[in-house]
Amino acid sequence: MKEKSTKTKNKNWVANPDNYINRELSAIEFNYRVLVEAENPENPLLERLKFCIIVSSNMDEFFQIRVAGLKSQMTDAGIELSFDGMSPAAQLKEIKKRLVPLYERQERLLMDVILPELEENGIFIRKYNDLDRKSRNKLSEYFVDNILPALTPISLSRNNPFPRLINRSLNIAFVLKDKRTKSSDNKFAFVQIPNILPKFIELTWLDGNQFILIEDLIQEFSFLLFPGMNIITTNTFRITRDADIEVAEDEAEDLISEISGLLKTRHWGKAAVRLEHSSRLPKYLSRFLIQSLSLQPDDVYIIDRPLGLSDFMFLYSLDIRKLKYKPFAPANFKPFTKAGNDVFNMIKKSDYIVHHPYDSFDSSVLKFIDDASTDPDVAAIKITLYRTNKDSDIVRALVRAADNGKFVTALVELKARFDEEKNIVWARELEKTGAHVVYGVPGLKTHSKIAIVVRKEVDKMRTYVHISTGNYNQITAQQYSDIGLFTANPDFAKDAISFFNHLTGYSHHTEWSKLITAPEYLFDKTLELIEREIETHTDDNPGLIIAKMNALSQREIINALYKASQKGVRIKLIIRGICCLRPGVPGMSENIEVKSIVGRFLEHSRILYFRNGGDEKIFLSSADWMSRNMHRRVESMFVIQEEKTKNMIMEYLNFYWKDNTNSWKLNCDGSYTQIGYDLDEEAFSAQEALLERTSKLF
Repeated sequence: MKEKSTKTKNKNWVANPDNYINRELSAIEFNYRVLVEAENPENPLLERLKFCIIVSSNMDEFFQIRVAGLKSQMTDAGIELSFDGMSPAAQLKEIKKRLVPLYERQERLLMDVILPELEENGIFIRKYNDLDRKSRNKLSEYFVDNILPALTPISLSRNNPFPRLINRSLNIAFVLKDKRTKSSDNKFAFVQIPNILPKFIELTWLDGNQFILIEDLIQEFSFLLFPGMNIITTNTFRITRDADIEVAEDEAEDLISEISGLLKTRHWGKAAVRLEHSSRLPKYLSRFLIQSLSLQPDDVYIIDRPLGLSDFMFLYSLDIRKLKYKPFAPANFKPFTKAGNDVFNMIKKSDYIVHHPYDSFDSSVLKFIDDASTDPDVAAIKITLYRTNKDSDIVRALVRAADNGKFVTALVELKARFDEEKNIVWARELEKTGAHVVYGVPGLKTHSKIAIVVRKEVDKMRTYVHISTGNYNQITAQQYSDIGLFTANPDFAKDAISFFNHLTGYSHHTEWSKLITAPEYLFDKTLELIEREIETHTDDNPGLIIAKMNALSQREIINALYKASQKGVRIKLIIRGICCLRPGVPGMSENIEVKSIVGRFLEHSRILYFRNGGDEKIFLSSADWMSRNMHRRVESMFVIQEEKTKNMIMEYLNFYWKDNTNSWKLNCDGSYTQIGYDLDEEAFSAQEALLERTSKLF
């Protein structure tokens, strides 16, 4: 697939950087909104801990990819400004300015609120010196038997240069003095805590849920690591490395081997971009680490809470229901599960929409693939796998289908960031069964989510299609809001077949009926739909655009929306995360409103509505309005045809826009204001309303 060049019709907007919000700063603003969920006392305690952890996980990825990218730009020959006019250096400076208060706020919340409240609910993280003698003796035995053998202290000297520390690993720095000499010189040593060791050591002999952190235990017994040495100080620290990997697909003879090799450099071979340590770390040791890691002082973040907060998901996994959201069971998808109903016969009769997590993934999407794997009339199954879960029933069904003689084609996207290793495992597993595994289109990531089942029926071969905004992942289907379509519409089927031929062969299909694909057509079609809204807008027949997605940063699309606003078209945007458009600017965007919803479920669905002069058009898409989705990924946007399904999706959009409990309004300066409700106004949560309507609460 080749990118199709398109000239924007709105060049007059491009030159003014004040018209745009910086992408990186918008990402930080999103994490402030996530942190507010952690601060909200109305959320259950372990859910608050989870939101607190998500902030840290998001920031890990932010540094590994975005900050690393900015640092790389600074070493390039030419400095490229962001389209809001900031240099890489200016962005890095502003990122630090915005993140320090975020980290301080997160730290206060965790240390002063969440952990004390966990103790009130019987979950304790103990300090060694606070334990009785019996507990200390047991921990001593545990350390000697289970931890000490796995540790490797590394001294620093002329013969031992600074160690290659693994990305995001937890490390302990030691300052030592030799008892055998009178020298006042300090010696440095490090211990990298192996990932195989548990972060939380459970004190099983005590009542309740009581733990001690492994780094505290190692520091307590560090004298066993360094006999004959005086331990002056011990401190934990953590480094973050550039984790972006670039695959030279045109040079790789074996793509799996190429990516497998590159993944090793992600762990320890690429440049460090961040150093985290506590305020207790001596300044001379901090300077030593900065120099050894080739960092700058601004790359250091002082954090007085446990490092590696992602590991605290262990506490969230504790089965204490009163501290979590009220559990729910997704609604069984009755058209597929009602006694006597045949999945393929039902799809042949009507299109169906499934809205996860409210509709069950297992009884809809999984059942579709599962039934196909054993149906004697099914000849072929084709599917794109961008991200799937570790223990995937979808992949098992594909393996079973191949074993049953079905022709199975799986496009496994090996370049799905941070899921490369998992996807390599699945690719090899599928290949063993005889499935035809394709590794995507050279130079592009395949982000589209589509599956087809080809079935031999009485009159002809018929193709059944499932196409979605979300991945074939049973875990995220319980946590992310996504929408999928089942259809046997012949035009949809032809497009879907052509789409897979496009991915696996050399075809250049040009006549699409129901699908709009990237990188060839989606960008142009998006601009065309916005332009069409401008052309059909009148005072008597006003234009309206409603768009829900994860991110909006594509400059030409933003310019087109500005133009539509100037013409009087009303634009309602529901953008969960990054948004580079400035709403509410007089003369430019006063007809544009932007809101973000952050709640129990991650809003992942992409829904597009265009009033189109009264001939309403509704689309679902795998793509956000970002340059990468338009030009560097294989994506699909698809039209919703049947009135009943259009009405369902419009109801979802209306729910989201009505939400006044989990919503934030984007201001023209890039800040967000939480949308509340007056005393005489009814509180409304879109997610809660959808749960109550479609799911069974326990």
